[in-house]
Amino acid sequence: MKSFLLKLSALTFLVLLSFKPNTASTQEFQGQAFYYSKTKMELGRWGARMSEAQKKDVAARLKNRLEKTYVLTFNKEESVFKEEDKLDAVSGATDSWGANFSRGYQYKNVKDNALVQSQEFYGKKFLVKDKLQKIEWNMGKETKQIGQYTCFKATAIVPSSELDWYNFSWADLRSAEPKKNADGTTSEPEIKMTTIEAWYSPQIPVSHGPAEYWGLPGLILEVSAGNTVMLCSKIVINSGETITIEAPDKGKEINKADYQTTIREKMLEMRNNRGRRRG
Repeated sequence: MKSFLLKLSALTFLVLLSFKPNTASTQEFQGQAFYYSKTKMELGRWGARMSEAQKKDVAARLKNRLEKTYVLTFNKEESVFKEEDKLDAVSGATDSWGANFSRGYQYKNVKDNALVQSQEFYGKKFLVKDKLQKIEWNMGKETKQIGQYTCFKATAIVPSSELDWYNFSWADLRSAEPKKNADGTTSEPEIKMTTIEAWYSPQIPVSHGPAEYWGLPGLILEVSAGNTVMLCSKIVINSGETITIEAPDKGKEINKADYQTTIREKMLEMRNNRGRRRG
């Protein structure tokens, strides 16, 4: 991962070098930031039984889920964040299974503390409306340069489920079930937490960032959380073209908690149906 960060940071520096901070007025200020994310593949006990060749084959087949590109379009108060379309590296087709658990078109309004996100789950469209995830940032004094921008470090710890609430994992489903104690009582499942490390630049005076990240006094250009790192590779500020930022408006309205419940119930139903067929 360190090697990957060094190489990608070098690329980021070269791309951002040509983009200089702009001091346009609040009314005119708008821009786009392009991000590249990479997630380290975790195979657990299953991976321990695999050969290196098998691991490489799995990594190639999961490339679309492990490496993604995104665009964040923003003004002073609003932003939209979406994944760029990409064909499957092996078959040349889109990743239909992964699409059920990928982040949809995301709209954030930092002034109104509002999140609106479109999600499609097995052909059904949902419009998830909720408040923005609250992040208690610890502001550091450490700095580094990313292109022409001086960035400051900030860290936070948040519940892991709040960072990928649109996703699903069989392991998470099992860990969320109450555990029985030796005396017959049950205990609440442990809440997993994720440490976040973000680098933001006050030279881009907006409180936006990629994915669920926001709330810092400058655009977030780099963020690491769990086994995923997300880096900004290109920034365009006030290009002269008017950028339209709109929240999605189609789908069944639901909040994040109810959307998670809907996914779990559907996946449990599928698991139970598969078990009955085998029986």
